[in-house]
Amino acid sequence: MYLAYHDEEWGRPLKGDDAVFERVALEAFQSGLSWLTILRKRENFRAAFDGFSIPKVASYTERDVERLLGDAGIVRNRAKIEAAIGNARAAQDLPDGLSELVWRYADPDAPVPRSMADVPATTPASKALAKELKRHGFRFVGPTTAYALMQAIGLVNDHLAECVARTR
Repeated sequence: MYLAYHDEEWGRPLKGDDAVFERVALEAFQSGLSWLTILRKRENFRAAFDGFSIPKVASYTERDVERLLGDAGIVRNRAKIEAAIGNARAAQDLPDGLSELVWRYADPDAPVPRSMADVPATTPASKALAKELKRHGFRFVGPTTAYALMQAIGLVNDHLAECVARTR
């Protein structure tokens, strides 16, 4: 599962407001956990959060928070659940949409990493993206989470130079 994600999804350009919102939410849920834990629960998250439809999640109420807290198929953390709902509301208010905002921080000319030591945890762009998202009311989007998002949706390509997935 992890290998398929790495080879087929991670680092590939992904656009669209709901698709980017899903990744923002999942990266936030991952905070403090392994990505594999989130990957294994991803389909449960999609079902629980109405396919990460921004308008649907933005309309969630306290009743939905309680429903999600009772769902053993997802990470049941109140702060993260409430952040996902708040982030959907913030995304809904973006004049040009979430995908457009995030993709302004793409760095297609970033240096090709030769080893894991060359892959940063944060960059000036991830710090700027995190700051911009927070300015719009997003939560659980610090510079490290923002950089993980940038990697996941292809704003940067951190597949190592020798990685077979780099050229796909």
